Amino acid sequence: MKCRTFTTRSETVVLLLIVLGTLVSHAVGQANVQGQWNTLPYTMTINPVHVTLLNNGKVLIVSGSGNVAGNTNYRAAVWDPQAGSITTQSVAWDMFCNGMVSLPDGRVFINGGTLQYDPFHGALSTSLYDPTTKTFTNVQQMAHGRWYPTVTMLGDGRILTFSGVDENGSTNSTVEIYTVGSGWSSPFTAGWTPPLYPRLHLLPNGNVFYSGSSSQSRIFNPNTHTWTNVATTTQGISRTYGTSVLLGLTPANNYAPRVLIMGGGNPSTATTELIDLSASTPVWVRGPDMSQPRIEMSGVILPNGKVLALGGSYNDEDVLTASLSADLYDPASTPPSFSSAGTNAFPRLYHSVALLMPDATVWVAGGNPQRGSYEQRMEVYQPAYLFTTDVNGNAVPANRPTIAGAPPTVNYGGAFALQTPDVANISSVVLMHAGSATHAFDMDQRLVELSFTLTDATTLSVTGPPNGNVAPPGFYMLFLVNNAGVPSVAQFVQVAAQSDFSLSATPSSRSVVQGGNTTYTVNVAAVGGFSGNVGLTVSGMPQGAVASFNPTSVTGTGSSTLSVGTLSSTPAGNYTLTITGTSGALVHSATVTLAVNAAVGDFSIAASPASQTVSRKTSTKFTITVSAINGFSGTVNLSLSGLPKATTYTFTPSSVVGAGNSNLTISPKPPAVPGTYSVSITGTSGSVSHSTGVSLRIQ
Repeated sequence: MKCRTFTTRSETVVLLLIVLGTLVSHAVGQANVQGQWNTLPYTMTINPVHVTLLNNGKVLIVSGSGNVAGNTNYRAAVWDPQAGSITTQSVAWDMFCNGMVSLPDGRVFINGGTLQYDPFHGALSTSLYDPTTKTFTNVQQMAHGRWYPTVTMLGDGRILTFSGVDENGSTNSTVEIYTVGSGWSSPFTAGWTPPLYPRLHLLPNGNVFYSGSSSQSRIFNPNTHTWTNVATTTQGISRTYGTSVLLGLTPANNYAPRVLIMGGGNPSTATTELIDLSASTPVWVRGPDMSQPRIEMSGVILPNGKVLALGGSYNDEDVLTASLSADLYDPASTPPSFSSAGTNAFPRLYHSVALLMPDATVWVAGGNPQRGSYEQRMEVYQPAYLFTTDVNGNAVPANRPTIAGAPPTVNYGGAFALQTPDVANISSVVLMHAGSATHAFDMDQRLVELSFTLTDATTLSVTGPPNGNVAPPGFYMLFLVNNAGVPSVAQFVQVAAQSDFSLSATPSSRSVVQGGNTTYTVNVAAVGGFSGNVGLTVSGMPQGAVASFNPTSVTGTGSSTLSVGTLSSTPAGNYTLTITGTSGALVHSATVTLAVNAAVGDFSIAASPASQTVSRKTSTKFTITVSAINGFSGTVNLSLSGLPKATTYTFTPSSVVGAGNSNLTISPKPPAVPGTYSVSITGTSGSVSHSTGVSLRIQ
C-alpha cells in the first residue's frame, strides 16, 4: 500500500492513497466513468457498528458487545489505514447502539448504549475518547438511558441527544444538551414520540431539522427547547433505515439548507425526496430513483458535492436481496439525477458503515444481518474523479491539485492564506467534517464551501465559514477541487469556536411559600477558549424579594448559586426570572420560574450531610429534617429517586407528622455501578411536595 504524508500542527498525519496494484479490484466499467471498487487485503477484527474518522486520519471503531447477547468482552478499535493495522482495546461498558460525534477539540463523544438485551434497555452512560491518549473517560450520566439515540452538534459546540430506548424499555422522548465542562442540561420533553435513531441535521439558522424516518418533519429550537411541525410531510413510506443527507452548504446560495432522503422501508424503496428549507414554505419534492431499493443503506457526501448511495437490500437483513450497485447523486445536474458508481462485492446490510477518507475515497465496512457473525472484509471506493484517460482511452490516475500550505486553525469569517501551485485551476475550496456513521446515518458529515480569491501565483485568500451554525466547531478535511472536479488530498484544519460562553440555570423552576427562600445553580461554560469574566444579574423579581449571587461573577467556566428570599408580604404568583451573564459585548440569558405560594400551613425539607461516600456491601446514612411552616401539622411521606440499580434505601420513620427527623439509610449491593449520583429526596403531604438533594458516591 502506497502512502502519502502531510503535516498538521506538530504531527505528521499519513493519508491512505489507494494504489490499484496493492488491492483486489472488482470494478465494472471504466474507472473514469463509474469509479473503482477495491477490497482491502486484510479484514476487520471486531464488528464495526459505530465508526468515526479521527483528526489524525485514523478511524475509531466502537463495537461494545457487537450484537452478541451475553458477550461482556466490550471492545473498541482504531484502524490505521497507513499501517494497515487494527488495534483493539476493551471498554468499560456496553457501547453497542450508541450515538457518536466528534467534539470541537477532536475527542469523540460516545452517548448511550446497551444496558441489557432482549428486551433492549438503554444505558445512561456517556464517554469521551481521546485519540492522543487512546483512552475512554466516563463523564456525567444522563437523566435516563438511551439505546439508539441520535447526537447532533450545535453551532456553539454543545451536543444534543434525542430519542433512544431508556433504562426501563420505553422510548426516551426528551432532549438533553451536553456542554463540555459543565455536563448535561435538564431534560426537555418533546411532546411527541420519535423513532429510534431519528435523522437530525443542524441548520444554518441554529435550529435542528428532523427528516424522519416518520413522514412528519419537525424543527427543534435549541433556545426555546421546543419542537414545531414543518408544514409538509414526506411523500413516500416511513423510511425506516433509509438515510438522510444535508447537501453541501455554499456561499453562492447563501448556505441554503437542502436535505435529501433516500430509501428505507421494508420491503424497501428506491425513491428519494428533497426539501429546500430556505423556501418560504418548504415542501418535500420527489427526486430521481436509485438503481435499487435500499434499507440499511449509506449515503456519503463527496468533496464535489455529489452523494454516494450504496449498500442495503430490498428486504431487511436479507443477503439474497442485497443492493450491490452503487449510485452517485448529482444535485447540480438539471434535473438532479443518479449515475452508476459501479458495483461493490459484498452485501452491506444492518450495521454496515461508510466514511469519506482524507484521500477523497470512501471506506466501507461491516454488515451484520445475523448475530454472531459479521462481514469482515472491507472495501474502498475510488470515485471517478480520481481517474482520467490516456491517449489510448485507458483509465489512469488523474492529476490532483495539491495543498502546499494551510493554517492549522480556521476562524469564523476570517481570511486565511492557502498555498497551492494549482491556483489558476481551482474551482472550489471545501471543508468536509469528519464523519461518524452508524445504523444507515452519518451524524457528523457536512460539506461547507468557502469563498476565495487569488492573491498571487501560488496563494489563495480564503474566507472562513460565517458562523458555527453553518460549520460547527471542530476538525474538518480541507479539500481543493480543480476545474476538472478532481479533489486534492485533504489537510485537517480545526474550525475554531467563537470565543464566547454559554449560560444555563437549574432547576428550571422552584416553589417557595411567602417568606421562604430558595436557590438556583447558574452554570457558565467557556466556548472556543473563552477566559473572560462573566458578571451575573437577575431581573423579574417579585415585590419585596431579594436575590444574591455567590460568587457574583464567573471566570471562564464555573458556577454560581443564585439565592432568592421572599417576604411574608411578597405577592403570591408565578414569576419568570431572567438571569443575565455579561462579559464585555457578550451577553447571554437564561430564564427560570419562581412560584410564590400563599403562606398557609406548609413545610420545608432538608438533608444532611450534603454528600456521602459509601462502598458496595456497606451502608451510609443521611438525616432528613422536616420543618413546619405557619402551623403545619400534616403527615409528610418521604420518597427517593436517583439511585442506581442494585441499591436499596429505607426511611426510619417513613413519614413525619408536622416536624421532625427521619434517618435515610442507603445500601449499595455488589452489582451497583460505582460513580457519583445526584439523589433527590421528596416529602409529600396531600398535593404539596418539596424536594432536596444530596450527592452519593459509590466506590
